[in-house]
Amino acid sequence: MKNERRTGDCIASIVLTTRDNIAVAKHANESRSISLDVKPEEGLDGLTLDENGRAHVAPLTMAVFIWLRRMNGIVDKEKDEEIEHFKENGTLALLGETNQILELQTILKDRNTDHSDFVFYADRLMRLVIEEALNKLPYTEITITTPTHCQYKGIQFMRGNCGVSLCRSGEAMEFALRQCCRSIRICKMLIGDEQRVLYARLIPDMSHRRVLLLYPVVSTGTTVLKAISALMDSRVEEENIYLTTLFITPQSVKSICNKFPRVTVITSDVTTGVPYSFAMKYFGTD
Repeated sequence: MKNERRTGDCIASIVLTTRDNIAVAKHANESRSISLDVKPEEGLDGLTLDENGRAHVAPLTMAVFIWLRRMNGIVDKEKDEEIEHFKENGTLALLGETNQILELQTILKDRNTDHSDFVFYADRLMRLVIEEALNKLPYTEITITTPTHCQYKGIQFMRGNCGVSLCRSGEAMEFALRQCCRSIRICKMLIGDEQRVLYARLIPDMSHRRVLLLYPVVSTGTTVLKAISALMDSRVEEENIYLTTLFITPQSVKSICNKFPRVTVITSDVTTGVPYSFAMKYFGTD
């Protein structure tokens, strides 16, 4: 597998081998090549050479980086039978592994991504995840009249949807939700370190609504489990809760789906390499 990048007037090639942690960079006009221990966990970095043959770090294309991650075991892509079961029965909804999704995930996990870029690309990915969550909501069929006076049979979402953001990181997803559903009601909930509900601003008719639970990164699942319990204490039906997250660990998926099997989890990635500093980078407090 080869990745070519242009650096000024220099074209360098990155040739990936089947040997773990090895990438060979080769100048296009010369036979010289050097090898480097590739450590994707330190950044989304590959290798290019300038006119003088000096090595420089440069971002890899998405396909190459994903290949490196898999080769190095940074992300375990081997099928987990329990995770696959949740996907098959509809409990877990995972965005397709397209180049667009993979690129957005890469940018958000890159420690060198600056604040403005992080917010921009995080908003993009959050909107895609929320769009997928909206696909899970019930709808009714309607017939409308087009401007040319034709009858068109379409659908509209059933009324009674709302969002609940888990403070503080969950508030980052509110903007994306508003972009998709302009008039949707958004509630807030704050879970303390001891897994106690410190604050909850919920609307009175929560029991009749379908809830999009907003929490961008789920690392252990304990906060989400407490939030789901609190929603059910407010008489929200278990099957009406949709956890909407960008990144979630396999263990969190199992703990949530096993305890609340009728809750739907929508995410872009099930991985052990979740970006723990998401909230700090998004709000610029890192």
